Amino acid sequence: MRQRIDRVVLADGTVVAYGSVGTGRPLVYVMGWLTHLERGWELPAERALYEGLGRGRRLVRYDRAGTGLSPAADRPMSLAFELEQLAAVVAPLDEPFDLMGTSMGAPVAAAWAADHPDTVRRLVLYGGWVRGRDLSPPGVRDHVLGLVEAHWGLGSDVLTDIFAPDADRATRTELARYQRACSSAATARALLALSYEIDVSDRLGQVRAPTLVVHRTGDRAAPVAQAEALAAGISGAELVRLPGRSHIPYAGDRDELVRVVRRFLGLPVPRRRTDGLTARQREVAELVSQGCTNREIAARLGIDERSAEGHVERIRLRLGFRSRAQIAAWYAARRELG
Repeated sequence: MRQRIDRVVLADGTVVAYGSVGTGRPLVYVMGWLTHLERGWELPAERALYEGLGRGRRLVRYDRAGTGLSPAADRPMSLAFELEQLAAVVAPLDEPFDLMGTSMGAPVAAAWAADHPDTVRRLVLYGGWVRGRDLSPPGVRDHVLGLVEAHWGLGSDVLTDIFAPDADRATRTELARYQRACSSAATARALLALSYEIDVSDRLGQVRAPTLVVHRTGDRAAPVAQAEALAAGISGAELVRLPGRSHIPYAGDRDELVRVVRRFLGLPVPRRRTDGLTARQREVAELVSQGCTNREIAARLGIDERSAEGHVERIRLRLGFRSRAQIAAWYAARRELG
């Protein structure tokens, strides 16, 4: 899949960059806290999530104002501003679309579905919440906000440990760098504060679209009780609890999340992998299939070159292959099979 980048401009001049991949009925994806359309697409784990969700659909994502490719706007962060940005991104769509929100994007998506019921075919909420103030005690919120504002480097490290505890150390290091590349400390703090302020409790009863609420049971950033509250507040909502502690959707068992969402959207569900490779080894195999050297694999994954070499060797032995070319051909064939 190739990502196409474009932009929309709000009435007040705010510029919002958006990306789309694939073809078919639109699946609009409202992302979480900090994002970067290009950098996220370059991360194998994150890209694999989007490609898995987007196969057979036109997947549309966007960077909210002040993050990634979208310039900062001279106005305060608010749920109303979030909905204005989403409105601008979906304006060109000429048919009802599927809508998926993750993390802070989940209550935003729920609010949109409540306010614009005719536009949403199906709604998916992952890692979301009803009231941001219920995510953590006031003292903890103030501490985290102060840390992000005063020490963005340390703050991103701490939040990465909370968001992706199931990821290995190299991956967490790369995610922390990714967050810092997505926005300034001031924007990060403002958006984090907004996540604590959002309250959609008065809108849930107005959601009419068939809704799937998905949450990992050990999520350290958003308690699973919030998912239960979301599902209880939306008539007929289906609640699926997945094992794991990571809040970031592409960390942990990404493939199972993709299967659950695709099944709900009525899309073909990929078979469970039986190759015996770990998630990291599958990422390495993907990069081998792209022609990357061990040095390039190491740079892309935030690991040292010797570790990359070790991963390639273990993949070769696990699959009974003699060369990198065989790994590349095997990965390409499995990808064609879905």
